[in-house]
Amino acid sequence: MAVPPKAAIIRFAVPDREELWIPLGDEPIGSIVQAILRENPEVAKLVESPHRILAFRTFAYIRCGIVLGQLLFDNDVPAYDGSESWVEALLKDPAHHEALTIEIRDVAREVAADPKYADEEPLGPDDAARERFRRFARERLGQT
Repeated sequence: MAVPPKAAIIRFAVPDREELWIPLGDEPIGSIVQAILRENPEVAKLVESPHRILAFRTFAYIRCGIVLGQLLFDNDVPAYDGSESWVEALLKDPAHHEALTIEIRDVAREVAADPKYADEEPLGPDDAARERFRRFARERLGQT
């Protein structure tokens, strides 16, 4: 599940609001959170606005770290032999992966329910806008 670390920050200019800087997954926990979001697109849809993304990543990273720490405390992991990290060893167990997925889902639901973000629009186009574009492109290109 872990991917090579990447260090990057995305800057969003939101009209009538301050600039918002959102770090990308640049460490193992960020990679785990992103993998869980890819596996559960319905969770990612809950936190699509810039401020929701920032709040979600902040709390998801913290709570994912807490769950991993608890799993490490509660479970034996093999001695490090250079082949995999303790996180990778723990995540081989589907129950551990599910515990992280539940925690990430809970964070997304809590952030989505926060009334401070109620008026925010998603970062990208919604499904209806995508479908209108596809229809337009098919008509323009003569495809069905």
